[in-house]
Amino acid sequence: MQRGLPMFDRAYRAYCYWRTHGTSALQQIVYRKLARKLQASSNGDGNESEKSAAQLCRVRFEALAPLLTYSIPASGLRRVSIVTDSVASGSLFGGVGTALIFSALLANELNAQLRIITRTERAEPQNIDHILSLYGVKLKHEVQFKFAAFFDKKYEVDIKEGDVFVTTSWWTTAATLPSVPSKSIIYLLQEDERMFYPFGDDRVKCEETLRNSDIRFLINTKLLFDHFADDGLSNIAAKGAWFEPAFPNAIFRPRERSVSQKKRFFFYARPNNARNLFYFGIEVIERAIAEKILDPAEWEICLVGKDIPAVVFDGGYVPQKFENLTWSQYADLAGTVDVALSLMSTPHPSYPPLDLAASGAVVVTNRFGNKTDLSGYSHNLICADLKRDALVEALQSAVTLASNLQLREQNYRSNGLATDWRQAFAGIIRQLSEEM
Repeated sequence: MQRGLPMFDRAYRAYCYWRTHGTSALQQIVYRKLARKLQASSNGDGNESEKSAAQLCRVRFEALAPLLTYSIPASGLRRVSIVTDSVASGSLFGGVGTALIFSALLANELNAQLRIITRTERAEPQNIDHILSLYGVKLKHEVQFKFAAFFDKKYEVDIKEGDVFVTTSWWTTAATLPSVPSKSIIYLLQEDERMFYPFGDDRVKCEETLRNSDIRFLINTKLLFDHFADDGLSNIAAKGAWFEPAFPNAIFRPRERSVSQKKRFFFYARPNNARNLFYFGIEVIERAIAEKILDPAEWEICLVGKDIPAVVFDGGYVPQKFENLTWSQYADLAGTVDVALSLMSTPHPSYPPLDLAASGAVVVTNRFGNKTDLSGYSHNLICADLKRDALVEALQSAVTLASNLQLREQNYRSNGLATDWRQAFAGIIRQLSEEM
């Protein structure tokens, strides 16, 4: 048994890295390791050489490799640079899209140029155009792109006085900190990222970044901000600001559907993101089908997400699967949903429940910590304890509410969700433009 532990450890590390950073980043590591082995073999050295402690740590946390930078004279336009893993189609939902909108609006306020720095794969400019045009954001200046792969030692990123850097995760923040002035960094924090990991090295390094007192923090929702403050992160309480996300009516709204169509049920299905509780969710759905709360004769059951396995529910029912949707396709689908189940075992409400409530659906989600009641966003959002019976009961309540078209519509019309990103960020961007 002892002999097998290293193999298990490597597999588990690969799984954790993939779950957090995605397939593309993991592929790059695999390719690079294979290349090293081939090179060692051609040199007649098939054995791994001993490594120093520093080398071992660099290999284990390769994604934290500092940005390779060089200085140029301050001249011309200022720049706002987003540092993120990817802006591929599958990466732009939720957090990365929010970072793009914020950075674009900040760049316009500063009369600056927007620069996208990606760490795992080259940017796809058409994706940036799609998101900004969808949200009606027009840049004053042409966007720049830079591929700064953490596994590449040949690239260099030019920096100059007045540059602003918006980091999008603890690992992009940790990679940016050694390379630019701390005062130029805005860490857009949209989840308690410590909860991505079991208790171990990754979590410790994440917390070290979260406790940095030299950078600015911008927190997605007051709920998450309060969680950090209550958890003793005094630096975030002192130097952080929060915003509430916006859901423009032009994008998130109910869509017309045929009266003859079945009612539509939506489950946010991401089996490789542990915090979304995929397996717990399908157990809840299985029970709801067995108890005729979700009768397949009346309901179309949709699993929406990524890497969804083949699932057969009670009675042999096979749900519809929706994967790798564009932002427009996702918004169109959300506008046809009657009832949804979207789980997030962290303090943040996450985007799908808010997207769906903004689109007219009734949504069941779970409580966690200070996330106990989301009715301030919408009375069509139902929170339940993370217990199967409680969530099944909540689904029954959601189905009843969704069938009461007058009350459901009334709740939708009185939503407390913001609808304009410019207004959502106005105060923060004004303050930052004065400070930076």
